[in-house]
Amino acid sequence: MDFRTLSASQDALAGTSADALLLVVAGDKLPAGLDKALAAAVADAVKLGDFEFKGGRTLALQRPAGIKAPRLVLAAAGKGSLKAARAALSSALGQLKGRGAAHAAVAFVGFEASVEALAEQTVQAVAESVYVYRHTKPSAPAAGALAKVSLITSKDDAKAAKAGLARGEAISAGIELARECANRPGNYATPTYLAEQTKALAKSHGIKVEVLDQKAVEKLGMGSFISVAKGSDEPLRFIVARYEGAAKSVAPVVLVGKGITFDSGGISLKPGAEMDEMKFDMGGAASVLGTLRAVVELKPKLNLVVIIAACENMPSGRALKPGDVVTSMSGQTIEILNTDAEGRLILCDALTYAERFNPAVVVDVATLTGACVIALGGIRSGMYASDDELAASLTAAGEAALDLCWRMPLDDDYEEGLKSNFADVANVGSRAGGSITAAKFLQRFASKYRWGHLDIAGTAWKGGASKGSTGRPVGLLTHFVLSQAK
Repeated sequence: MDFRTLSASQDALAGTSADALLLVVAGDKLPAGLDKALAAAVADAVKLGDFEFKGGRTLALQRPAGIKAPRLVLAAAGKGSLKAARAALSSALGQLKGRGAAHAAVAFVGFEASVEALAEQTVQAVAESVYVYRHTKPSAPAAGALAKVSLITSKDDAKAAKAGLARGEAISAGIELARECANRPGNYATPTYLAEQTKALAKSHGIKVEVLDQKAVEKLGMGSFISVAKGSDEPLRFIVARYEGAAKSVAPVVLVGKGITFDSGGISLKPGAEMDEMKFDMGGAASVLGTLRAVVELKPKLNLVVIIAACENMPSGRALKPGDVVTSMSGQTIEILNTDAEGRLILCDALTYAERFNPAVVVDVATLTGACVIALGGIRSGMYASDDELAASLTAAGEAALDLCWRMPLDDDYEEGLKSNFADVANVGSRAGGSITAAKFLQRFASKYRWGHLDIAGTAWKGGASKGSTGRPVGLLTHFVLSQAK
């Protein structure tokens, strides 16, 4: 997709040369000074009852009088927040599906949001509208004719718009990579596949990558990670990628992703219904890989380390059993009360491994608990942080990216539920506060640095008719990483 800016004043929009002009309007009326031909077309549509200034309303017009573009799509954004702008544009783009428009010009009028933010969301809305998964479905429909999008801005705003488009393109590329990885079935997206994707990114963008196999992680003492992989015939992979955009003396940001490429629950077998969706249990790994993809495009002046612990969780004669005790890389022993609480078992060793980088901050990302879905649904990711400043940074990043999170508590009292008579800690507590006790488990292994945790079990994918990966929280993570360079 070709994204670019197009300089034009609002009183000259009717002369825009494109196959379709998308006019996204905030507020309950058109702003003063809008192009007369456009104003007349909108006023006529309102008078006929075909269009209202209410969020979610769209109208497509063919060859409107006085307007150069053969198609005009009107979209109302209500009060005009950035979120409303994105939603309105998505609706407008929906009007172009199945039609022959190859070049769309987009104009936002009446918005208070920054041009840079609107530009970023324009790219992401377009990318989402044209995304089609077809790797294992060759019969999937073609993406459509749209190949070029011009964002109409004033000359004074062109520089900010270009910066927003560049960031939007990088984040969209990261989201697409995350979605492609997560949407692939478990027999395609194996731990080895994730390693191959990381190596391909390293080769194309000149970053460093190291992939550790079973023998290497055994040598490191990752007994907890290894225990989860024991039941599967697929070999585990421990993936470490490094982007170096600053001096070696600058402490890196570290992102850790849970890469369970299929989760049967192990011996604590999951119910059969919707078990196919457990191919998405590597959503954390997909999102940190997608974030790396975005970061290497944007080239911020910081150092970033991405760690992915990847394996399957399967039942077999070799599989981990309830009641087993394993020894983590940190030396802490863990009693296994439920083999379906496996994500924390691979993450704890990855968090210990992260210590060697003397990180400025570590954020782990995981489709960790069903309890988080019950608490927050699919709107916000659960966020835990070791300090208020980090929590504020993650929250702000989510708001800037329209990829929201919500801070959850880390009171020490919650750790009571993880006590064990046979090990230093149990891998699961009671159902009550399950997302919190999972975070408390991880916190035990992240005491030597600033630490954040994102539970994305409710946000990494959608079920039902729209089943598929969302690519979240690539947007949040990218904005967070970029904020650490300032």
